[in-house]
Amino acid sequence: MLSALCRERSMSCCHDSCCLPVVASPTKEESARWRRALWIALIVNAGFFLAEIIAGVMAGSASLQADALDFFGDTANYAISLAVTGMALIWRSRAALLKGMTMLVFALWVLGNTLWHAWSATLPHAGTMGLIGGLALFANGGVALMLYRFRSGDANMRSVWICSRNDAIGNLAVLLAALGVFGTGTGWPDIIVACVMGGLGLWGGLQIVRHSMKEVGRTTAEVIV
Repeated sequence: MLSALCRERSMSCCHDSCCLPVVASPTKEESARWRRALWIALIVNAGFFLAEIIAGVMAGSASLQADALDFFGDTANYAISLAVTGMALIWRSRAALLKGMTMLVFALWVLGNTLWHAWSATLPHAGTMGLIGGLALFANGGVALMLYRFRSGDANMRSVWICSRNDAIGNLAVLLAALGVFGTGTGWPDIIVACVMGGLGLWGGLQIVRHSMKEVGRTTAEVIV
């Protein structure tokens, strides 16, 4: 009944939850491919979280620490996605909502940490930033390409794609920050890039939260009807 109403209104501009695209549950084969991709992404992110948090502290780089925290958040998010794979859409949507809220919290931490570095006027080590940022970009670029096929799925799948896309963009930004620090001899390029990464995390988190809340509302309405 609800789907029929949506079809009747498909020619108009809809903003309510019932006019979201209907997302079917993945097949067993799709779920298996999804799980393999998530395990690879989880291992890569966990490894680079450890590498970047150590390198970020040693180098005094706010952008590396911001990127490391993003890796940590994504590792937890991928673990949540693995846990709900194959479940009903309502549970996948709720998991995506949790991930979106987590992204928002981490983004706020990044912005606060960046302000502290700006206040302390730290000068990061450009060489360490460039080396770790380059390795992370190579790894995350591969993960983003692997997850590209899932970008148009449900909120849970889309949230994983957004996370991987943001990671690759963040790694590239760290490289630019390293060049800026090397060229200017100041820490401001590092601070600016960390702020941008924090803002990107906020935007990505809001996207996921909006999408997942609409899916939760739609699936709840379908159950009631």
